Amino acid sequence: MKSYDIVIIGGGPAGLAAAASAKKAGADSILILERDKELGGILNQCIHNGFGLHTFKEELTGPEYAGRFIDIVKELDIEYELNTMVMDISPEKVVTAMNRTDGMFQIQAKAVILAMGCRERSRGALNIPGYRPAGIFSAGTAQRLVNMEGYMPGKEVVILGSGDIGLIMARRMTLEGAKVKVVAELMPYSGGLKRNIVQCLNDYGIPLKLSHTVVDIRGKERLEGITLAQVDEKSKPIPGTEEDYDCDTLLLSVGLIPENELSSGMGVEMDRVTSGPVVNESLETNIPGVFACGNVLHVHDLVDYVSEEAGRAGANAAKYVKGELAQSGKEIKLIATEGARYTVPRHIDINKMEDLLTVRFRVGAVYKDSFISVYYNDERVMHRKKQVMAPGEMEEIVLQKKKLAAYPDLESITVKIEKE
Repeated sequence: MKSYDIVIIGGGPAGLAAAASAKKAGADSILILERDKELGGILNQCIHNGFGLHTFKEELTGPEYAGRFIDIVKELDIEYELNTMVMDISPEKVVTAMNRTDGMFQIQAKAVILAMGCRERSRGALNIPGYRPAGIFSAGTAQRLVNMEGYMPGKEVVILGSGDIGLIMARRMTLEGAKVKVVAELMPYSGGLKRNIVQCLNDYGIPLKLSHTVVDIRGKERLEGITLAQVDEKSKPIPGTEEDYDCDTLLLSVGLIPENELSSGMGVEMDRVTSGPVVNESLETNIPGVFACGNVLHVHDLVDYVSEEAGRAGANAAKYVKGELAQSGKEIKLIATEGARYTVPRHIDINKMEDLLTVRFRVGAVYKDSFISVYYNDERVMHRKKQVMAPGEMEEIVLQKKKLAAYPDLESITVKIEKE
């Protein structure tokens, strides 16, 4: 059985950034296992620009951004296996994988970094009535068909869900000559970034209908049309608000789910809100030496944040392998409440944390002229006003090690949204 210092599951943006960071931090042998035929992950099909403003201080397309990290990985002589499916990871960090060349094989890792990304929520999760005609795609599948394989899914399009991929595909389909009739969103707010609503819908005159959903699908062999209806505050369709649209294509952009079957199988503790692992300040899970980063941990809105987070995971995995990760001290819980849905990380250890630690979270609704408040036990230590906060955009706070050290009795840090 071959052994490596660090085995990274996934060769997308998180896996690549983690590998580069781990190598620079002194890990000797690193192996990336990627199930696709090339490195880069989802970025390969994201041919629009807007990537890299934080990381490289310039605007890049998805493939260009991935290419930068692929070049770094190759320059650092980091090993990777493509077309390789990881079947299982044991709590002892034995990775079982298979590919056409080697068949099924096992690798012993000193540390494992989980970087499997996420998948789209499917139609089956939506309970839309009607037949199963051709012409219904997830937005990501349609993106791959158009951008990488040169196929047009259809000419008259309705999009359900206003996640970022759906918004970007509204623009992409329009540019390819299709007519995007409407984007419908179940929630009373959009699930995507504000800039994508402006650049992908408003600029092209595509209507966005909030608090609407698909209640019927017409067509047996091929999609012929759909019926939209307005929904009430309990997301139930309101009778009499139905509108019919003729279309040959329905794209679903109804949320992303972290790809965590391997994580659950090896006994990693999961967060029921994010559907990703529970991690500490080092991005380490409850299994020592197993780290998680990127969209497998929680769904990000910018790939730059994925790379930054993965860099931390890679550096900490290298420290773990070299025995340099500080010994555990007292654990402090992070609690998200009253508008804040979750925090990453979920608990921290002052002994192990860097001087500054970025904590990311999302809010559960749209808040205007409200405050992000942070409490150390019951004492409010931060109260920052924001004009607008929405579930589609991640928020963050920064914790300072020296300030935390001034509170020796600190048991919990609470993040909440307050009106005043």
